[in-house]
Amino acid sequence: MQGVEMRQVRARYTDRTITVYQAYPEEIARAAVAAGRFVAPFKRERMTWIKPSFLWMMYRCGWATKPGQERVLAIEIRRDGFEWALANAALSDFDRDLYPDRPTWARLVRTSPVRVQWDPERGLDGRPLPYRSLQVGLGGVAVDHYVDEWTETITDITDLVRKIHAGRDAAAGLLPAESVYPLPSAVGAVVGA
Repeated sequence: MQGVEMRQVRARYTDRTITVYQAYPEEIARAAVAAGRFVAPFKRERMTWIKPSFLWMMYRCGWATKPGQERVLAIEIRRDGFEWALANAALSDFDRDLYPDRPTWARLVRTSPVRVQWDPERGLDGRPLPYRSLQVGLGGVAVDHYVDEWTETITDITDLVRKIHAGRDAAAGLLPAESVYPLPSAVGAVVGA
């Protein structure tokens, strides 16, 4: 796709928030939507992965059909929190352009509360596109920030997901509008954007 950077955050966002997506089993999603924040049975001790790309999330959860991923949530989080997460991240895979050597990278992976992966973006049909999409894994203190400070709203969008999936091309107009997120250059440098 001409004009698309290989690693670029594309998302739905406002001046204050960015929308990320997660898929959960019914009991976790129901409790989170009812409380307006993540509560038990959500487990803070586990790394939780957020995805700004709607279509990558749909690929990952099989359009809300994979076991344990039957409910899809759109979570609006504060942009300053999202950017803090990226600024405090280590890539899941060694990248010689970002790290001087493997031991330095391995130390950062062990000590950073956030992991970042760049995976092939997906089209509406699930096929890989020639550029990457961001996944952000939050662990430790980052999960606490996500749950207690960054989360603004949690919306169950499972019905919309199923409607888009059932209609595919005819439902393309229902896709969330995503555009290039204006990532500060210092933060982009940390994650190789």
